[in-house]
Amino acid sequence: MANSPSFVEHALDLLALVAPVDARRMFGGHGLYHRGAFFALIDDDELYLKTDAATVARFVEAGCQAWVYVSRQREQTTSYFRPPDGAHEDAEAMLPWARLAVEAALRAAKAKAARAAAAAARTRTKAARTAGGSRAKPPTAAGRPRRGARAQRAGALRRRRRP
Repeated sequence: MANSPSFVEHALDLLALVAPVDARRMFGGHGLYHRGAFFALIDDDELYLKTDAATVARFVEAGCQAWVYVSRQREQTTSYFRPPDGAHEDAEAMLPWARLAVEAALRAAKAKAARAAAAAARTRTKAARTAGGSRAKPPTAAGRPRRGARAQRAGALRRRRRP
């Protein structure tokens, strides 16, 4: 079910103290972003905040409900939790929960960027090795590239067959 525009506005009002917050449509719901970091989602007019290993215990202790969706044949529990009921009507009460979600989103974005940088470094290193790095054979005295053993044997066979 799609979110009502009035609930999306209400959620943005609740999260106004962690401004700027942008809402973007996604998969029938909305994603909420703080400076490019995805920290909350709205599904069926319910707000869910991002958690990670450092913050999930606070949400569980407060009795918050996890966002669960149904995939092909089973339910998938996510790292997004509904904030406590008291935080749904007051921006001041929502602020500590929203900060936890933003912090979790920023940690996730930083980890993702580090993984991408490491993968790019591995790719550059691999490309440098295969493009003529340490594995390339030095050229012959005549300046031609050296031929491998198989190519040398094939050349010798061709020379023997010529009349």
